[in-house]
Amino acid sequence: MSLEIQMMLVMLITFVITSFGLGVPVAFSIGLSTIAATMMMFPLEQSILIVAQKMITGVDNFAFLALPFFMLAGNIMRVGGIADKLINVALLLVGRLPGALSHTNIVANTMFGTVSGSAIGSAAAVGGVMVPAQKAKGYDPAFATAVNIASCPIGMIIPPSGALITYSLLSGGTSIAGLFLAGYIPGLLIALSLMFVTYFWTKRKGYPKEDRITWAIVKKTLLESIPALGLVVIILGGIIGGVFTATEASAIAVVYSLALALFYYKQMGLRDIPRVFGEAMLSATVILVLIGISSSMSWTMSIADIPYMVGSTMLGISENPIIVLFLINIMLLFIGVFMDGAPAKLIFIPILLPIVTQFGMDPIQFGILITFNLCIGLCTPPVGTALFAGCKIGEVPVASVIKPLIPLWVAQIAVLMLITYVPWVTMWLPNLFGYGM
Repeated sequence: MSLEIQMMLVMLITFVITSFGLGVPVAFSIGLSTIAATMMMFPLEQSILIVAQKMITGVDNFAFLALPFFMLAGNIMRVGGIADKLINVALLLVGRLPGALSHTNIVANTMFGTVSGSAIGSAAAVGGVMVPAQKAKGYDPAFATAVNIASCPIGMIIPPSGALITYSLLSGGTSIAGLFLAGYIPGLLIALSLMFVTYFWTKRKGYPKEDRITWAIVKKTLLESIPALGLVVIILGGIIGGVFTATEASAIAVVYSLALALFYYKQMGLRDIPRVFGEAMLSATVILVLIGISSSMSWTMSIADIPYMVGSTMLGISENPIIVLFLINIMLLFIGVFMDGAPAKLIFIPILLPIVTQFGMDPIQFGILITFNLCIGLCTPPVGTALFAGCKIGEVPVASVIKPLIPLWVAQIAVLMLITYVPWVTMWLPNLFGYGM
């Protein structure tokens, strides 16, 4: 390794750690670190120009339009009252289980994920209804909040998922349709594992089943919810069937969800549109800026041979893929505890993807693996955004939810091991439709 490369590496790591420690925003931290590292090989003016060019080319991709459009569709669905309809459907499915309202929370978060893709959006839309309902029925507030926290990130695995779209773009164009297909079985396994833990917890506590539901209520609930669930069929059916691309599908999702919210459910008015659009624009802008910055950082890391060095270090520990993948999971779980998912992906996808592909792991499978690792991080202190949002919604202190969260974390990690070591869990559907390697 040349002296310039060593200096680039030292400068990059030093600036990132120092900037994070000083509380500098992630985008500025990564951008300044990249410029500083690039200066080890180029003059200041040329370094700034290189970083700017890499930022622009990093987001100069038509496929990136899918991200803000899907985020906007999710916002419209949330404000338009779609969550209430999905909660009613979830109650039909699991209302006769012990602790029915906790199971309903999990199923509703899973279903809302199919139209939202946002962990915080699901936590607010579903948890805002289900946590107070559980409290009113005598459920432990900390447990009710923990269930909502653990289940809200399922929407980041089950499509349409902004997190998977981001991975596709950061990994060099991994098929979005393939990633969407890969998310279904893991997403359902996560929901079932959480319900398994919830069943025994609520049965031990003696939490009640819900009353029997009449056929009239079933009919009314299904009629109200079918248009919302129809969005999933249209979007995924169109993408998988080749009728339209993921970007075109995202625009259709916006038009469809806006029509539902304004004219069918009528729970959203014209005066809500500026706020809903503004929130989506702000969220998408933050992510796109981070992606642009990460493109320049990825280029710098490749010049410094960081992916090769990390891979060599891991292979130096062991050439057994089981051990290397286990170490990658441990590292990602640790990173997820201290870093939000978006910047973590921006930094570690370019480093880890070449390593896992050496062992024959499909980039689609790795997309689900890294996304779910960082989803678990959303539920853990000290920086878990889903944890703090859920506790705010449930009006309980963070310390009180740690104990009920522990068995739910164990269930999540069990599914993570399946995703890691049983390829068909993620790859069966993509291979069925011809999207695997």
